[in-house]
Formats: sequence, C-alpha cells, structure tokens
Amino acid sequence: MNYRYLGRSGVKVSELALGCMTFESGYSRNIDEKAAFAILDSYAGQGGNFFDMADNYPGVEELFGRWLRTRRDRDQFVIASKVRFPALKGGVNDVGLTRKHLLESIDATLAKTGAGYIDLYQAHCYDEYTPIAETLEVFADLIRAGKIRYAGASNFAGRHIAGAAAWHELRGLPHFQSYQIQYNLLTRTPEWEVIPAAAAAGSSVNVWSPLASGWLSGKYRPGEAPPADSRMARAAGNLDEWRELQAGDLSRQFPHPRAAAEAGEFERQEISAANEKKWRVIAAVEEVAARYGKSPSQVALAWLLARPRVCSVVMGVSKLSQLADNLGAMEFQIGPEETAWLDRVSAPRLVYPYDFLNDYGSWR
Repeated sequence: MNYRYLGRSGVKVSELALGCMTFESGYSRNIDEKAAFAILDSYAGQGGNFFDMADNYPGVEELFGRWLRTRRDRDQFVIASKVRFPALKGGVNDVGLTRKHLLESIDATLAKTGAGYIDLYQAHCYDEYTPIAETLEVFADLIRAGKIRYAGASNFAGRHIAGAAAWHELRGLPHFQSYQIQYNLLTRTPEWEVIPAAAAAGSSVNVWSPLASGWLSGKYRPGEAPPADSRMARAAGNLDEWRELQAGDLSRQFPHPRAAAEAGEFERQEISAANEKKWRVIAAVEEVAARYGKSPSQVALAWLLARPRVCSVVMGVSKLSQLADNLGAMEFQIGPEETAWLDRVSAPRLVYPYDFLNDYGSWR
C-alpha cells in the first residue's frame, strides 16, 4: 500500500481509500454483511488505513461499527465520515451545517461506529443557509472536545473553498485538510476552479466516483445490455431500455430516459454530442488498458493518482475481485504518450473565463 499526506495534517492515508457507500442497505442492497466484512478485512490486511462513509448512507456506519468491534487496531485507521444531509429523525432541522445539526450528528455517528472519535469529519456539501464561520466554529469545538481530529469538506465550489480558507487565516478557525470531489476522466471541470482553489488553500483533494459510476470500468458497451448486477441495469433492464437510456444525459450519476424525452431539440443535439465524446473517452481508456495488459479500472485510477493535488482516491467495491483489481492501479504508471492522449480526448471544452485565461493569463 502507498500513502500520502492529508493536507497540512502530517497524517498519512492510503492513496486508495475504501469507500463504504457500497455497503449501504438502502438503494443498492448489493452486498451482505459477511461479504462486506471480507472486503474490509482484505483492505486492512493489505495496509489500507483510510475508510470513508457518511451518516446518510443507510446502515453503513452501523455495519462499519460492527466490523470495527471485531478488531483491536482502531488506532491504526483514519476513519472519515460526512455530515450535511438528513440522517436523523427527519425533522426540519435534521439537515445542514448548523451548530444544532452537527452537534447531534457527531454523537449519532460516534454511537453507530463505536470509533471513539472520527479522524476526518467532512461537510458533505456546502450549505447556502448556514454561514461557513458557524460551521467552522463547531468543527473547532468538536476538535477541542476530542470527538474529531481534523475537518474536511466535500462538494464545495471554488468560492466556498476560498471563503473557508479566509476564515482560517483571519480567525484561526479549523483548516479544511481536504476536499472530496467528483473527479475522473469523464468529469474534469474541477480542474478549472475547484482543484486550484484547494491547492491555494493548502488542502488535499480526495476523489469520489473515480470510475464515473462504473462507466470507466469497461463493463458498459453501447450495443450490449448492461450486466445484470450493475448500477445501470437498475435503470435499464433490457437492451431496448438501455438504448433509450443512452439517449439521455449520460453525464449524470443516475441517468434516466425521461431526460431525453423532456429535452428540447437543441438540447438533445448537445446531449448526443456529449454522449459520443463519453464513449470515445471510454474507448481510449480501454485501448490504453490493452496496451499495458491492465484493466480499464486500473488505467482510470492510475490516471487520477498521477494528477497534481490528488491525495487519495475513494474506491467503492462490492466484490473481493474488484478490490484486488483496483489495488493493482498502484503497481504501474501510465507513460507520457498515453497520458497525453487521455488528457486530450477527455479534455472538456473551455468556457469563459477559463478559455480567456488559458490564452492570456500567463502572457506578459
């Protein structure tokens, strides 16, 4: 296992984190507890120390807590959880990044996990209705109380990252050690603002959905129905439904054929062009994988691990074979020629002001 420093903390985390969302008992229900424990044991047994979850993933913190109670090495793990979305009793205040919600949520998370403390407590998404200073003050209180070790955030825009950094510098409020963002070969727009903002703030980037909900794993093909045990099979049960779904916006995490039916003529043209590009990127990943004798998943993960500011990549697996395959991404590096090709084929079309800055920002 390879390790990297988390933000400015000095703490080392596995560069491949184990995302526990696949163990949830709500939408997916695709893995039983025995299989989940086997994956957790295997990951830890190979030196993995970074576990990621959230309090709104049904049953995940509880399952992780039951597994953790079978161990005697909790102090060797960096346990991360997230807070923001409803996960308590469903009341009007059981949501957000308010003092009320955070103080209640951390106690619930500690009770469910039995971890004693959470190493990295992350704001799951920016809350437009709660001042970020209030949220940071609560994180400070939780650190002093010993309930959390470090603060982090997820799904923040560049302006949110800059604002949090300003409160840290001006008031000495906690530094967000990391930002967990959606980033992969099909979602590269974070490179425009979010990743540079995190770099300027001295924060690491942790990546969620590195395989774009399985699109970069090689399991989906235009002319074949999705595998029966896949996420897309739950949205399209047969080849006809799969073809209909592909007319929708495939950039969404959970595409739905209704999106195409509701779109106007020009929007459908844009969606079609974007989907064609998506399949080209997938084909390029598969070709690079064939050159190296690796799986498409390993190529997609290796590309991310070579990106600047990326600290850790959160992988979600439901089988031991998937875990073994993903861990293999640390064993090789993509050459400069193939990297440049993947960069070109997956590059998003720049929009203002990024196109202007790209042309003139460094001109003197």
